[in-house]
Amino acid sequence: MRPRRELGVVTRPLNFTVRRFLDTSSLLWGLLFGSIGLGFFVYGRRQKRVVPLACGVALMIFPYFVSNTILLVILGLALIAIPYFVRM
Repeated sequence: MRPRRELGVVTRPLNFTVRRFLDTSSLLWGLLFGSIGLGFFVYGRRQKRVVPLACGVALMIFPYFVSNTILLVILGLALIAIPYFVRM
């Protein structure tokens, strides 16, 4: 596809690598895990517990770096389960 010229600005269609980050399911899963992570973060900070605090931060950050939806769900569920099994 040829780029269009509009008032001196060249616009190009979205690349495939950019489109995979705009996938609806990845955005919704990231929103869900980020919300749960915020809850873990607030709980860990108020109770002065390190494990929920660290898992909350990880849950809020990791969706930015994982583009595969299946891997996103697996890692998110694992990070949610860690505070229930590791008590400090």
